[in-house]
Amino acid sequence: LINDRLSFMRFLGLGLSDRVPDAKTVWLCQKRLTQAGAIDGLFNRFDATLRNAGYLPMSGQILDATLVAAPKQRNTNAEKADLREGRIPEDWQDKPAKLSHKDRHARWTLKFTKAKRQDDGTMPSSDLAIPFFGYKSHVSIDRKYRFIRKWKTTHAAASDGARLREGLLDKTNTASSVWADTAYRSKANEDFMEKQGFVSKVHRKKPHLKPMPRHIQKSNAGKSIIRSRVEHVFADQKSQTGLFVRTVGISRATMRIGLANIVYNMRRFLFLERLNASA
Repeated sequence: LINDRLSFMRFLGLGLSDRVPDAKTVWLCQKRLTQAGAIDGLFNRFDATLRNAGYLPMSGQILDATLVAAPKQRNTNAEKADLREGRIPEDWQDKPAKLSHKDRHARWTLKFTKAKRQDDGTMPSSDLAIPFFGYKSHVSIDRKYRFIRKWKTTHAAASDGARLREGLLDKTNTASSVWADTAYRSKANEDFMEKQGFVSKVHRKKPHLKPMPRHIQKSNAGKSIIRSRVEHVFADQKSQTGLFVRTVGISRATMRIGLANIVYNMRRFLFLERLNASA
């Protein structure tokens, strides 16, 4: 594929007479980057390039997370229990070949999706819950340019909201507003943002067993117009670069997701540069 286009070769610094690295070489490169823990440095280096080009984090930030599929594991209930407790199952300990192919960090969770209208025109009373195995990509984008500024990788069952207090907020943004859905709404998060000088624009939850007050419903609708911009980031990653994990372990998953985030920022940068050039 690289030899199919001269633009690909120029981007990679390859000439017509140069050999194209094979899949094994690319795999070894990713392995060494993972072992060196280089992904944060690579991401920050390109982020510095964006800032030097004038794309400073502006107008507040938007937080969200998406599930990233990983190869499913066929584990027994006892093995699953050991993994949840952070232990290596006894049967794996003396089998290094088997252990190397077992992902001890990915987790099962439920992915909820809107139920489709039935053939008779009626809507089901509840949404669909689909079992999902893998990891979760958490990001914070700036509202102005929609670049990923902060990110984090966890197993799929990790809470979205708790990540807000784990370095996901960008303190360099020129505005203090933070948009996110109801998964990020908690007293701990609200107190944390207030203490750190952020202004919460997080959606409010529906009162238990009560109808949603009209003023809250209207407020959430206004926030959704801005918050929905982060969905375009995940849609781009999954449609254009195929965001999924084929490797084993959270270290390699973090590398894979981190590289996908860098590629998204590169593509976004080129899009904005072309837009500015034509203006």
